[in-house]
Amino acid sequence: MKHAPILLGEIKKEASPIIDVNKVHRERLSFLEKFALAVTRKVGTMGFFLIIFVWTAFWITWNTIAPVEFRFDPFPAFELWIIISNIIQLSLLPLIMVGQNLMNKHAEMRSEADFALNVRTEKEIEAILMHLENQNEMLLELLKQKKGVRKAINRG
Repeated sequence: MKHAPILLGEIKKEASPIIDVNKVHRERLSFLEKFALAVTRKVGTMGFFLIIFVWTAFWITWNTIAPVEFRFDPFPAFELWIIISNIIQLSLLPLIMVGQNLMNKHAEMRSEADFALNVRTEKEIEAILMHLENQNEMLLELLKQKKGVRKAINRG
């Protein structure tokens, strides 16, 4: 049973061009989205965490242990630091969430591009396998013909 092999040129005509989704994603981002991504990337690092942790530990330690005349934020003002910290946290939270949503959109674009490439590759592999199958059938036919010729020569 012979299959009409699919030509590689036909597959390439049907296939859409390969798109660099990373480039497309970057080009579509607005200024505010780029800002949200930058904040997400910087805030979501151990370096940022360590800076905030060390500064907070220094602030608390200095303003509770240092001599009174050297304290730059005596006791009642420490409550202001807590309020400011909460405001910073409440401001960063939506920015981080926006950044994560944008990263998820980018990941979705990459997965769709990967899927399209996988479908295209599968068609190409299928075409190659069909060609190999047809070549095998042709080789078997040639071998049968060759054996038939040898038998005819040996009889004659």
